[in-house]
Amino acid sequence: MSKFDAIRPYYDAEVNQAIQMGINHPILKAMMQFTFPEVDEEIWKAQLKKTHSIRDFQCNFIYESIQKVLQKSSDGLTTSGFEKLEPNTAYLFISNHRDIILDTSLLNISLFDHGLVMTASAIGDNLVKKDFLRSLSKLNRNFIVQRGLSPRELLQSSQLLSEYIEQLLLRENRSVWIAQREGRTKDGNDATHTGVLKMLSMASGGSDIMDYFKKLKIVPVAISYEYDPTDALKMPQLMAEANKEVYVKSSNEDFNNILGGILGQKKRIHIHVSDVLENELDFIKQEFTNPNKQIQALVQVVDEAILKSYHLWPTNFIAYDILNNTNRFTEKYTEHEKSLFERRLEMRIDSHNQQMKESFLAMYANPVLNKLKYDDQL
Repeated sequence: MSKFDAIRPYYDAEVNQAIQMGINHPILKAMMQFTFPEVDEEIWKAQLKKTHSIRDFQCNFIYESIQKVLQKSSDGLTTSGFEKLEPNTAYLFISNHRDIILDTSLLNISLFDHGLVMTASAIGDNLVKKDFLRSLSKLNRNFIVQRGLSPRELLQSSQLLSEYIEQLLLRENRSVWIAQREGRTKDGNDATHTGVLKMLSMASGGSDIMDYFKKLKIVPVAISYEYDPTDALKMPQLMAEANKEVYVKSSNEDFNNILGGILGQKKRIHIHVSDVLENELDFIKQEFTNPNKQIQALVQVVDEAILKSYHLWPTNFIAYDILNNTNRFTEKYTEHEKSLFERRLEMRIDSHNQQMKESFLAMYANPVLNKLKYDDQL
C-alpha cells in the first residue's frame, strides 16, 4: 500500500482491469460513439481490451476524443510558448481555469503534439463521486483533490497532495497541471490563490521555499476561449454572489457543466505557456525573508504572467465596449462579430435583467481590464 493510494491515478498494471470493468458503461459507449462514429462497437472494444497503459489510453482514445471536440465545437486551437520547453522534462503548470475538463485536456494534447511530457492533473473529488467517473479520471492520469474538509483534515490533505506532486515532478519525471485557485474562474478575473502555493510549498522540508519552487520548474499557463461554452451556466452563481446569497449547487450541476464545456461552442481557443520561473524566484528570495511575503510576491508573478499572456478575442473587446458604452476598441472587431456576440447575449440570458446582463458582459470584459493594468496600448 502506498500512502498516495487514495488520490493517485492508476498504475499501468491496473489499467487493463479498470478498462475491462468499465467497457460496457453507457458513458464510455457514448464517448466512443462520439469519437469514432464510423467504427463498429466491437472494434473499439477490442482496441480498448488491448490497452495496458495510461499513455496508450490517452494517445489512442482521449487524444482522439479531444480532437473531435475541437472539430465539432470550435474554430481551432492555437498555441504559443511550447517551443521553449525541453523534451523529457517535468514541469509544474499553474494555469488559469475556465473549463472543468478541457483546460487540462487541451494542454495535454498540445504537450503531446510538441513531443513533451504530458501531465498528471488535479481534479476535485466533487467531480468524480460516481465510481465510473472516478475510474475514467484515474485512466486519464488525474489525481484527486479532496474538497469540503475540516481545517485539520485540510492540513493533512494538503500535506499529502504536496508530497505527491513533489513525487511526480522530482522522482517520476511527470509534469503536473494544477489550477491557480480552487474552482473555475466565473467572472473572468483570473487570480492565483495563496493557498495553492502554500500547499505546494509544504513538501519543501524546511528548505528555502524559492529554492524548492525552482526545482519544480513552475510554468504559468494562460488559456482563453473566444466563447466560454459555459458562460450562461455560470450566471446563477455569479448572481447569488452579487446579491450576497449563499449559492448551493444543484445535484447535476457539475455534470451539466462538463457536458456544456465539451459540447458547447467555443470558437477559437489559445493556450500560452510562459517561461519557467527562475530569475523571478531569485529576486523574491533576495527581496523577502518572510515565507508569507515570498508567497505573496510569487502570487503576483504568476498572476502577471497569466494576465499579460492571456489572448484577447473580439468578444472580450466587444463586451468591454458595450459594458462601458464606448467605442474604444472598435478596430479590434467587426460589426458582424459584434452582432453575433449580441445575439448570443440575447439567447443565453435574460438580457432585460440588467444585473445579469452586466455580469455576463463583465465575464468577457474583465480580461481586457486586467491586461490594461500592464499595457494601456492594447
